[in-house]
Amino acid sequence: MAEPNPLSLSKLATRARYIARQGTRVGWYAGQAYRMRRMQQQAVKRDPSLKTDVKPPQTKVPGVPELLRGVAALSARDLSNIETGLYPAPREDERWVDRIRDARAFFADAPEVARRRAEKRHQEAREAPQADKRPRYYQQNFHFQTDGWMSDESARLYDTQVEVLFTGATAAMRRMGLVPVANWMKGKDQRHLRAVDLATGPGNFADALAQAYPRMPLMALDLSEAYANHAVKRFKRYRHQQGMVAKAEEMPFGEASLDLTSSVFLFHELPPKIRVAVAEEIARVLKPGGLFVFVDSLQPGDTPAYDGLLELFPQLFHEPYYTTYATTDLIDLFQSAGLKIMHEDTAFFSKVLAFEKPF
Repeated sequence: MAEPNPLSLSKLATRARYIARQGTRVGWYAGQAYRMRRMQQQAVKRDPSLKTDVKPPQTKVPGVPELLRGVAALSARDLSNIETGLYPAPREDERWVDRIRDARAFFADAPEVARRRAEKRHQEAREAPQADKRPRYYQQNFHFQTDGWMSDESARLYDTQVEVLFTGATAAMRRMGLVPVANWMKGKDQRHLRAVDLATGPGNFADALAQAYPRMPLMALDLSEAYANHAVKRFKRYRHQQGMVAKAEEMPFGEASLDLTSSVFLFHELPPKIRVAVAEEIARVLKPGGLFVFVDSLQPGDTPAYDGLLELFPQLFHEPYYTTYATTDLIDLFQSAGLKIMHEDTAFFSKVLAFEKPF
């Protein structure tokens, strides 16, 4: 009898673990999304003032079955990337007790978010501690969430909020940004590279980078102390990763001093002039041959079946700069700053681009 192929067994084990974990993840957050919709419907019945006044989209909004098919397609791509070695399988070190705690906190905060959305209140973050040290465009309750980006509680709830929004697919969308990194990294010694993740939030993409390249010096930069501190907690297992509070449009790095920069879900939250300034700053700090990886929202027309939800998004989740983002020629934005397009892709509700600074 032939011996079993250990590589095949290893691949099957990886696949089984991924399917079980991703299936559980999607089910967990899809269930919370369903519960949230039910809570909102019931709240409006009790108090009609909570009804959100939105402009109906001009295109069809996809239903839940179509969205779940999109999640399944994204998950299949994610698994394929893991199996071909483009990046490692994500760690699953989050305890269920923590997930349950965060879900409870998320639902406890939801009524205030709904009230803020109905009343179109989004300036409370200007009263938060340290807010006066931040640019005016940043002093807002983005997503109508409590404290904006200014507090520890906001940082703790962020992952649950976005995973519920994207039905458990957010982490897989972010990992699509590792594909151009893997291709660019070939033949390079990670120990001699220097990377910065801009607007790192609670550090999810930076953590994925660190897991893939643990010996690469990496700085996780954010405008919020609370979020930067949250990101640093993820790096306790690594030796070469740090957090920093700074503006993406005024990075504290010298010209041509970085090999790799990344931004995930940053540019749709920037005013047009700041968008240009950040693109130019990225080009300034990158070395010739350096790479910039961009992951952000789809734009209308990228995936026409999702255009209806893109129309609703800035209305339901306070996004004051999303309309201008939707019409921005992103490739021209970065090429005008001096970068060259190297990679272009879409993944569920995200757009993935990668640019190189010419020699």
